[in-house]
Amino acid sequence: MKIDSFTVQAERPTDDAAIEALHEASFGPGRFSRAASLLREGVPHDPAISFIATSGLDLIGSVRLTPILIGARPAILLGPLAVVDGWKGRGAGKSLMRTALAAAREAGHQVVLLVGDEPYYGPFGFMRVPPYSITLPAPADPARVLACPLVEGGLDGLTGPARRAL
Repeated sequence: MKIDSFTVQAERPTDDAAIEALHEASFGPGRFSRAASLLREGVPHDPAISFIATSGLDLIGSVRLTPILIGARPAILLGPLAVVDGWKGRGAGKSLMRTALAAAREAGHQVVLLVGDEPYYGPFGFMRVPPYSITLPAPADPARVLACPLVEGGLDGLTGPARRAL
């Protein structure tokens, strides 16, 4: 029996190059034209609620959260979440998700937005938002626009354009 051993910890500035290499390998150069990437452009992610997974000295996964606005409401954009191919399906991504959401909740955030697959993200509390109630800076499949309330009523009245928090 093989036991997967990895650690989730806060991202450090020294992890930046390895995280960027992971994003390149996972999403390729086309990632910069996607709606979520456009929301992150020019806005630094929040290192206090962004995490990495490591096995030994190797970075095996990363999740970043970036402040945004939805209408006039502050929110957090989750992503990218990326895991090295050889570690997919072994729990690192789920551990990163649970850790990041708990940290965002503890930091006082009310809602997290992402563009992703509901079957994967649904168990973490993400649900589809009504089509086109939240508009993104580039086309995105409305079935993939998901939000997670971190507080009771966190999604109430959540509408408008998603944009960078400057």
